[in-house]
Amino acid sequence: MAETGLSLIVVTLNEADIIDETLGRLQGLRQAGSELIIVDGGSQDDTLTRATPLASRVIQSPPGRARQMNAGADAARGNHLVFLHADTQLPPHADWLVINALSRDHRWGRFDIRLQGRHPMLGVIAFAMNHRSRLTGIASGDQTLFMTREAFDTADGFPDQPLMEDIEMSRRLKRLSAPACLREKVTSSGRRWDRDGAWTTIRLMWRLRFRYWRGESPETLAREYRHVR
Repeated sequence: MAETGLSLIVVTLNEADIIDETLGRLQGLRQAGSELIIVDGGSQDDTLTRATPLASRVIQSPPGRARQMNAGADAARGNHLVFLHADTQLPPHADWLVINALSRDHRWGRFDIRLQGRHPMLGVIAFAMNHRSRLTGIASGDQTLFMTREAFDTADGFPDQPLMEDIEMSRRLKRLSAPACLREKVTSSGRRWDRDGAWTTIRLMWRLRFRYWRGESPETLAREYRHVR
């Protein structure tokens, strides 16, 4: 088991352009005892070649964020799990922040988020994401979900669905405890908003979330999401 009991799980698919920087920033945590697991969903670029020397382990799984995160959790040795997007940077001392948060009344949690990019609305979008999450107790994967191994197992892992897996996982975890909403910020890429436009992306995501809340299948929503993108 990792010395800190912390396993960082990073899912990848064709991330060769950014994986060196992402994993390079995690080497301090790895040297301090955290386990760093890369779960690749079938990259066709140099992601695996670049990631292998910078990770504790690299494993492969069928593509799909939920499936990859579950595969990483199955392989993890730590009793605290952190699910990190490949374009996201953790704040300093993230290992201590997670373990401290989970040593209290919380069995899961997330960080606040800062979006990095060109669009002038990114600060407002990040503020709204953080505020909404505090009000609802629902976290997005962009905010870097973390949880105890016990909570992950009790929730039966991430649901095997192509979209909204983070929303559904939050719902499951809320039955176990309220989330620890850390004010320390992860920094995530705002490339989606830069590329597609802020208002277009906001309208799309809220429309999909509303339809999911109404009971529409994640498979149908995922097809529309891919089409719009």
